[in-house]
Parts: sequence; C-alpha cells; structure tokens
Amino acid sequence: MPASDPAFDPAFLQLPARPAKPRQSGIAHVMDKGLTRAQIDGLVETAGEYVDIVKLGWGTSYVTRNLKQKLEQYRGHGIPVVCGGTFFEVVYGHGKLAQYKPWLQHFGFTHVEISDGTLDIPRDEKLALIADFARDFVVLSEVGSKDSSVEFTPEEWVQWIREEKEAGAWKVITEGREGGTSGIYTPKGEMRTDIVGDIAGAIAPADLIWEAPSKAAQAWFIKQFGPEVNLGNIPADEVIALETLRLGLRGDTLQQFLP
Repeated sequence: MPASDPAFDPAFLQLPARPAKPRQSGIAHVMDKGLTRAQIDGLVETAGEYVDIVKLGWGTSYVTRNLKQKLEQYRGHGIPVVCGGTFFEVVYGHGKLAQYKPWLQHFGFTHVEISDGTLDIPRDEKLALIADFARDFVVLSEVGSKDSSVEFTPEEWVQWIREEKEAGAWKVITEGREGGTSGIYTPKGEMRTDIVGDIAGAIAPADLIWEAPSKAAQAWFIKQFGPEVNLGNIPADEVIALETLRLGLRGDTLQQFLP
C-alpha cells in the first residue's frame, strides 16, 4: 500500500514505549571486542539509536592502534565509550593508577569502569577509588567475581551494590562475564535466580546493569523485569535482536507484550 494512502501507518503496532536517548533505563551496554571503523559505521547505521554505551572489552583499548579515531567516531554519533573493568584491574595491579586518569583524559573518555572481579581490592579502597574517579568521570562499577567457583550471598551482593552507588557509581554492573558463566550465572550458564531476585527486590532497577550476553538471558530478564531493564555485554551484532526482544517482536517475548 503506498505511503500516500490515508490508511497507511508506519507504526501500526501497539508496542511498548521506549524512551529516547540518553536513557536511564532500557540501556543496551554493548561490547566492542575490536570492531573496525567500518563495522562501527555499520553498527550505527542499523542500530545506533539502540546503543547507549559501548564497552571496549577487557584491555583491548590498550592495543587498539586507531583508538583515538574510533573514540572520535563513537563520540560523533553521541555514544559514550568505557574501557572494560578488567583493564582497570590491570592498571591497579601494575600500580599505575596515577597514570590512568591522564591516559583516559588524553583519549577523551568520559566514562570509566571500576571492578574487582579478578583482583582482590579491599572494599574500603574500591569505594574510595569509585568516589575519586567519580569527580572526573561517569563511573560504572561492577560487583561479582569472574571466578565461577566463587559465590557470594545475596546479602553481600545487595550491600556491595548499595555501597558502590553511594560512593558515586552511576550504574552498578552485575558480573556475568562475556559467556554468562560466573557471577549471577552458574558455571554451566544457568541463571542464579535466587541472587537475581534478592538484588532486584532491594535495588532500584535503573541503578543496575545486568550482564546478559546470551539471547536466553536477555529474554529472561525482559520477561521478569520488562522492556526497560538495563542489559550489558551485548554482542555488537545482536543489538537489533535485543531490541526485538524488548518490543515483543520475537517469539521469546511475543506473548508478554501483546496488547
């Protein structure tokens, strides 16, 4: 039917309303593991309005030869970029925190991730670091261990998330790793629903980013908490697929969002 026809409506479905960027909820925290500039253009062309923040995975930023150009490209599209929390831990482990802020500022980073998923950083020191970096950057902190054999109690998760928000974190990320095999997941990739339920019952949804790299995890979170749940570690080639889950345009969530 031609667009000039009065019956034509390009938005004829009743889908969940999605806020415009910059969003505080419904965030897609997307993983860049080494995208080329051409791939960034492709990502923005097809899914730019659904990408809220990009994470340069673990320490990839340090060995990316065209880092400055890539960051300028993302900034030009209004997409903030953050280095992976593991890179913060590398810097901490090398005793080079004094050089980290100038390095971030040189490249124009506005966001920073602070985690202790691999190294043992004393709680008081981690909170002090969050507060310190929050003076100059938007801080995303992360709670949970990358070691799949390490389990924390629900009370510990909730307490630490609250402490890190109070210290100055914009959002707190719940650890899940790139493969969804630690933190809020079992080593076999199953959701620790008791942990997730206790966290969700105590922490405001907008304050959290749940790492959900797989379709099954993304659909589970959306069915539990609605389309405006914040999700992280999204593969760059699955941003559109995630948006269809949020809107009930995929079988996994279709029935949840019928009018």
